Amino acid sequence: MNRLLLLSSLAVAFSFTAKGTSGQEVAAPTLEKAVFAGGCFWCMQPPFDRAPGVVSTLVGYTGGREENPTYRQVSSGETTHRESIEVTFDPTKIPYEKLIEIFWHNISPIQKDGQFRDIGDQYTTAIFYATEAQRISAEKSKEQLAQSGKFNKPIATVILPAGKFWPAEEYHQKYYIKNPTAYGMYRFGSGRNGYLQKTWGTAH
Repeated sequence: MNRLLLLSSLAVAFSFTAKGTSGQEVAAPTLEKAVFAGGCFWCMQPPFDRAPGVVSTLVGYTGGREENPTYRQVSSGETTHRESIEVTFDPTKIPYEKLIEIFWHNISPIQKDGQFRDIGDQYTTAIFYATEAQRISAEKSKEQLAQSGKFNKPIATVILPAGKFWPAEEYHQKYYIKNPTAYGMYRFGSGRNGYLQKTWGTAH
């Protein structure tokens, strides 16, 4: 279901250098990237934005073949992309494993046909790894979740190699800040809040 309709009805790493207090050049922390698909990308941005050690986030589209996808195309299922979020983080302040934990706690990992009332492949969940270390961490975390006994169905989230990430249109970035009322109505109406509260004890 297109979220706008619902509203109306209700590790690639990079580094840089900086001047130290003594005037000498000192190496700044090397930042890394993590990419997740968790259904509605509006809802995935706040929990990562709040996490200490996360430098920035971008919502967008990835996992598909089409170039320069638009929201209209992706949300209507016209592409092979998923709605996703790209997280830039400082691994000395927050490990990749913690980002995976945040991801699990903000989705339904057992839903196969989308997320909550957003149905379609474009809303299915995925972890996109940029390095072998990320792949290993993701596989281990998924296995631990599967063996935790918390769910009575298999974990539906897939783990895939990262590809080109296409940032979404500007009005989708930080939507929860730009349009807090509409965002809150959507989040409640989609069923996400209720599920997270029941499953994880918090609606984030």
